[in-house]
Amino acid sequence: MDPKLVEVTQVFDRFKAAYTRNDLQTCSNLLTELKVMLTKFPSLPPLFQQSPNAVQELMIARDIYEHAVVLSVKAEDQDAFERDFFQLKPYYTDICGIIPPSPQEYPILGLNLLRLLVQNRIAEFHTELELLPSSALENSCIKHAVELEQSFMEGAYNRVLSARQSVPHETYVYFMDLLAKTVRDEIAGCSEKAYEYLSIADAKQILMFSSIKELSDYIAEEHPKWKITNGCVFFQEAKDSAPCKEIPSLQLINQTLSYAKELERIV
Repeated sequence: MDPKLVEVTQVFDRFKAAYTRNDLQTCSNLLTELKVMLTKFPSLPPLFQQSPNAVQELMIARDIYEHAVVLSVKAEDQDAFERDFFQLKPYYTDICGIIPPSPQEYPILGLNLLRLLVQNRIAEFHTELELLPSSALENSCIKHAVELEQSFMEGAYNRVLSARQSVPHETYVYFMDLLAKTVRDEIAGCSEKAYEYLSIADAKQILMFSSIKELSDYIAEEHPKWKITNGCVFFQEAKDSAPCKEIPSLQLINQTLSYAKELERIV
């Protein structure tokens, strides 16, 4: 075997051992080393040069970048996820037929869709989805992300929150927790505008918490201006402190009439 390939394999084995013992700092250091070592393989994207070890080099490089994506989730680093995903993506799109498909492909593609949904990048979500073959929609990981997006757009927040209990892959839990927070913040914002107060039981149900303690912790951390008194959650102070913007109605009317007069002159 090529000495460079042997060296990469040895360092990658150390990386996987560090990952197993949850030593994220060592993993990060070894990953940086591995990425530098991969630049010495001409068979990798974007060059794709033919070499006797091309298949082995492509497979270990893909494996390294897949582990990098999963590591970024474990480290809760969304910027690293995006960088590593785009380094990995050519191994899914540009080398079909050269090496066998990876069993991690759809879980990672679904994970990226979930990330875009959490970041509210809906246009990119649909762009990535359209690049997938129609058969991919039957995969549980892709289907999970698509159903979440539909529920989110429909405002079926209860389905979004309950979907955490049926994630198709363990790496999805991090983004599902972020999505749940986004949903709760949306519901909370609507609630304080629609009601002066809610009973604790109703607030717990609307915000979909399983216990009053979870509700209390959420209010203390995210909405300190809400007050819990006499078995109710009061929003009035939050309403009173919200800035109220005056609409310059007379100015808008005058501007509209002026535009109408100018249009008549042009015609």
